This record gives sequence, C-alpha cells and structure tokens, in this order.
Amino acid sequence: MPWSRSEFFLILAAMKKSYLLFALFMIVLLSWGVTGHRTVGKIAEDHLTPKALAGVRDLLGSQSLADVSTWADELRGNPEYRQTGPWHYINLPLGLSYDEFKRRVENMLEANVYSALVNQLRLLTDSTVPRDKKVDALKFVVHFVGDLHQPMHISRAEDKGGNTIQLNFDGQGTNLHALWDSKLIDHSGMDYQQLAAKYDHPSAAQVRKWQGDPVVKWMWESYVISSQLYAEVDTMKSRSIGQAYYDEHWGQVTQRLEQAGVRLAGLLNVVFKNGPVKMVPAAAGAGAGAGAGSGAGADAGVGAGAGAGAPIKIVGSDAIHHIGDYVIVTDKVYGVKNMGSLMLVNVGGAYPDQPLTVVLRGSAKSLAGELDGKTIHATGKIELYKGKPEIVVEDPSLVTHD
Repeated sequence: MPWSRSEFFLILAAMKKSYLLFALFMIVLLSWGVTGHRTVGKIAEDHLTPKALAGVRDLLGSQSLADVSTWADELRGNPEYRQTGPWHYINLPLGLSYDEFKRRVENMLEANVYSALVNQLRLLTDSTVPRDKKVDALKFVVHFVGDLHQPMHISRAEDKGGNTIQLNFDGQGTNLHALWDSKLIDHSGMDYQQLAAKYDHPSAAQVRKWQGDPVVKWMWESYVISSQLYAEVDTMKSRSIGQAYYDEHWGQVTQRLEQAGVRLAGLLNVVFKNGPVKMVPAAAGAGAGAGAGSGAGADAGVGAGAGAGAPIKIVGSDAIHHIGDYVIVTDKVYGVKNMGSLMLVNVGGAYPDQPLTVVLRGSAKSLAGELDGKTIHATGKIELYKGKPEIVVEDPSLVTHD
C-alpha cells in the first residue's frame, strides 16, 4: 500500500534526523579535524628524502600525504572497517610515571593507536603483503601518527577522551576533545597549507631529536599535555573560554602538528630508505606475514640461504635504519630474558632502551647462557616488532660471540 503524504514526511524527517546524528557522530570521531591532519601530512611530505617521496608516490599515485591523511576517519562508518575504531586512541589513567606509562602502552591487550601503528608499519615493510594492503597501511600510518600527537587521544576512558567534558568556546558549545581536534585550529583562520608554511621551521637538531625519540615518547608527550588540560578544567570557575585560552595553548597545538609531521617523515624515510617497497605476487606470499614479530611467529629462518646477498655490517644503534635488511650486527649484550618458547637478547643497551633485540628460538636457545656481557655477532634480517627492531634466529650458527 502506498504511503500517505503525512507518512512520507514522517519518514523523511526520521531520515534527516538519522543523517544528522550520523554526521555529528563522525564529527566527534575526526581526530585533529581535516585541517590538522592535512597539516601533518603536508609537513611530513616536505621532510621526505627523494627515495621516500618516490616510495610514497609509488603507492599513492597522484595523491599527497595531506590528501590521504583523513582516509582512516572517513571509512570508520563502513561495516568492514568498524573494528578500526579503537585504533585511533589509547585510554590510560592519570598519574602514571613514564616507566609505568611505557609498560602499559607496550603490553596493552586491547586494540589501541600504538599497536595499530606498529602493525601497519609491519604490513608496510613486509614484502609478502599485497600492494592494496600496503596502500591502506600507508594511509593508516599517516593518520595514526597524527592521532597520537593530539593530546586528547592519549587520555582517560571515563570521559571518552574529553568528549563528555562540556565547554563553551567563542560563544558556542563544544567539548574538550573537539576543542583540541579542530576548534582551536579553526580559530586561527588558516588552512593546512598556511599552517605548514608558517609553523614548519624546525632546526636540524630538533629534527634529529624528534625523529630519534621512540613512538612511546611521542605518546607520553601527549599524555603529559592531556593531564595538564584535565587539571585546568578541574580548576575552572567557568567553562566559558575564548581568546585567552587560545593564546595560552596555541603554541602547544602548532608544536604537536609540527612534531607529528617531522616524525611521520622520519618513519617513512626509514620505510622507503631504498625507494619503493618490494612486493611479491600475492600467490607467492599467500598466508605469509600473519602475526610477524617475536611474540607471534616472525620468519624465524630468514638469513642463511635466503638469497639476501652479503650481509651489511652494523652495530645495534644502526638497526633502526636497516629495517628489512640482511645484516651482521656486532655489539655488546646487556641482559638475556627467558620467555619460555624463546630467549630475548638485549643488544647495544639494557631493557627497555636496547636498540635491537635478538630473538633466539629452537636450537638457537641453547646459546643464551653464554651471551650476557659478551660481544655477539648475530646474522639475520631486521624486522620491526612493537616499533622496535629485532632479529629472529633459529640456527645457532648465525650467532657467535667473543
């Protein structure tokens, strides 16, 4: 039976209401907002090496890093990407020390922005992963580096990252999360190209420092700021804020955007240090790469007879610059930990600051008792696991010591 005129308009009104609710929901989800994320992408692209730029263009074609920077937010409404929601943030209680923060972040079982970034970097550097997955992985990496530099994405669960803390900014209702996502940036009146041009002027020393810090340190910086923002809100006599708040915090906003862009470039310069990433036909790599890393079964036999050519000789501190390379690393051992099915050897520094971990499995585990305090020579392919370089070894002939 056809709808009556009144029924038709009731349905239309319901549809409009649903659309508005969905639109508002998506606005809440947009971390840094479009302008912020594009600013990060633009800054990053300006700091890429020529080889890294070639690698990015090989995967993205005519699209820039700024163009793809909001892709991970735009697809969250699609059913096939619904599980990616928790990948954009991490919830932690206030009052943690850096060591407590680091331990919780690296060992959190729930999906979060740190584990998501680490996993997408692994997909991007794994030659067995098909091209379309690498394209997606690159887009995720661009977005997640921006997310974890937005302070309210490294915050607490009880107020949903500040989404339930209501404020009034410039005479309009908002919340603490949205204020830092977009309201402060919108207040500047600048687009992403203007922001990048005005605020992307780091010194060479700053670039080295920012890119040399571990990902957990990037997140810790956001945690320190969000803790400050919570404390400020708790002492406010009025939740109505304006120009004074903007003036006080604008420097933090621009520094986080600048740091995010510079650090994203640093990651991509490592990923694409040899230009476009290597890929094999999908059939050849079917099923490979699932669960890479010392905790889930990396390609433990890589190295001997792998056809990788002559290994590159490095020390432990060089490992981060040789992801995916076949190497011989020579350095001192600063502790060995028994994990049951494997042994973790800290090379070049003590846990948790070791620049490289050698993971001994199978018959190679028998070497563990001989290595602490010695200088070892470990041969294998360097992979990333939870954002840190490692070599997984099963053949004991690939590890010797002085």
